[in-house]
Amino acid sequence: MHQEQRQRTNALLESKAIKRALFANLNSVKWLTGFAPPIQTGPNLFAGGPPLIWYEDGHYTLIVLDGQAGEAAGLAQDPDCTVITYLGYTIQQPVAGATHLRAALQEVVSKQPGTRGKIGVEMADLPVSLAQVLQETIHDGVENVAIDQWLVPLRMIKTPEELAKLRENFALTDVGHAAARKAIQPGQREIDLWTEIHSAVQQKAGRRMPLGNDCVVGYRPANIGGWPGELEIRAHDSVIVDLSTLAHGYWSDSCATYYAGEPTAEQVALHHTIEQALEYSIGLVRPGVAAKTIDQKTRQFISDAGYPVYPHHTGHGVGVTGHEEPRMILFTITK
Repeated sequence: MHQEQRQRTNALLESKAIKRALFANLNSVKWLTGFAPPIQTGPNLFAGGPPLIWYEDGHYTLIVLDGQAGEAAGLAQDPDCTVITYLGYTIQQPVAGATHLRAALQEVVSKQPGTRGKIGVEMADLPVSLAQVLQETIHDGVENVAIDQWLVPLRMIKTPEELAKLRENFALTDVGHAAARKAIQPGQREIDLWTEIHSAVQQKAGRRMPLGNDCVVGYRPANIGGWPGELEIRAHDSVIVDLSTLAHGYWSDSCATYYAGEPTAEQVALHHTIEQALEYSIGLVRPGVAAKTIDQKTRQFISDAGYPVYPHHTGHGVGVTGHEEPRMILFTITK
C-alpha cells in the first residue's frame, strides 16, 4: 500500500540530508501508508494523540491505537513499513492513551539515540507532550527541522492506487446525486433530502460512510453552503447539493443545483451561464497555467455574462483532504 508515495518521500528527505523524521499530520499519515481511521464520530475517545509515522533510513513505522489496527492491516505485506500499536480502551485499568502513545514513540525513537544529524518533524500537528519525547530521547548534536507542508506538492500527483480510491468515492457521490434528483420536491425539508442522499450512499457502500458538505435551499440567508436544517423546500426553489464521500481516507467532491418542480426562466438562464463557465474553465486547464489565472478568467467570464457577484472559489484538487492543491483562487501562496 502506498509504496510509490513512500519512495517519493524517501527521495525528498534524502535530498535534504534527513535520515530520520516524525510525521504527525493525519493527511501525511494517510498519504504515506493508506491508514485511514474512521471519522464518523470524530476523534477516537481512547487515542492518546494523532497516528504517527517514524521514518528512519527509508523505513516507516506507523504507531496507532490498538483498536484501529484493522485499518492498518493492509501494510502487513510491505517490507518498508512496520505497524506497532499502543493500548487504548481497556476494562482492566484506567484509560491512559496519551501515556501509552508516549511510551510507544519513546521506544521507537530510542533504538538509535546517539545518531546525529537532522530530524524532520511535522511540528504543527505534534502535541507538546510528544515533542518532549524527542527532546528527552535524542542526544545533543541533533537538529530538528520543520517539515510541515513538505508533502503537499508531492500529493498533487496521484498514483494509480490513489486514482482507484478516488473513482470509488466519486461513484458513491453519483449515487448521492441520483438520490437527490429523485427525492427533491416541495414540502420536504433540507434535512429530509439529506437523509435520502446519505441513506442511498451508505446502502451502496455497504457500510457507514461520512458524508459532507452542503444542502441548502436558495432562500436561506448566506446560502452559498451549510449543513441541512429544517428549512422547507418550496415549489420552484433551488437547492444546492454539495457532496463529498470519504472512503479509504480519500475525498470526493461534487456539487449541483436542483429545482423543486420546473425551474423559472431566471433560474434556467443562470444555470446555463454556470454550465458555460464550467466548460470555459475546464478548457483553460493545461500544464503551466497558474491556478489564479483560471480563477480570474472564470470570474471575468461570469461577470461579463451579467453576474458580477461570485462568492466562491473556482476549483480545487481532492485527495487525502477535501481541498488539495492546487486551489483555484485569486491569490497564489509563495514560499
